[in-house]
Amino acid sequence: MQYKTAKILFILYLLVFTVCAINPFSRTVWWAENIPIVLIVVLLLIIFRYFKFSPVSYVLMSFLIIMHTIGGHFTFERVPFDFVNNLFGFTRNNYDRFAHFSVGFYAFPVAELILEKKLIRSKTILILFPILAIFTVAGVYEIIEWLYAISAEQSAGTAMLGSQGDVWDAQKDMLADGMGSILSMILFVFLRREDIAHLDKI
Repeated sequence: MQYKTAKILFILYLLVFTVCAINPFSRTVWWAENIPIVLIVVLLLIIFRYFKFSPVSYVLMSFLIIMHTIGGHFTFERVPFDFVNNLFGFTRNNYDRFAHFSVGFYAFPVAELILEKKLIRSKTILILFPILAIFTVAGVYEIIEWLYAISAEQSAGTAMLGSQGDVWDAQKDMLADGMGSILSMILFVFLRREDIAHLDKI
């Protein structure tokens, strides 16, 4: 089941990548947005040889991969997202916030790997480590975005940041990442509650 799910999602990614590689809004931004995603996909392909995540993990991880690839084509602030923005009354294009929220979904496979490989015996650490790991990655990524923005051509740097004039954009992005990780860990605890029950309490 893992192989079939991973294969379908990988084919889907290749299709989306191919379509989104055609005439993007900014080729410079397209490269900047796609390089980290391609690295994630390559890493998952390498890991697949040694460890296979559950279908749920692969589906959750695919959200960021697909959304980020689409965002790289349009730039995040220009992605057609009016339906959702209007539905919730957003005054800005919040596609990037949803993409950041999906970053948090990676807490699920991190916890799954830790549990399956029996890397720890503490329920507390099992639940907290993936969340804290996502917050750490979120902070590092915002620093990388900042460094790119100040070194790249101005329009490309602005498009990469996607702040849309919000001075608290970086903090809100990190919060979205963290909230996604908390939600995914709630799902993980629910789905794997029997396995988690056998771990030590501390």
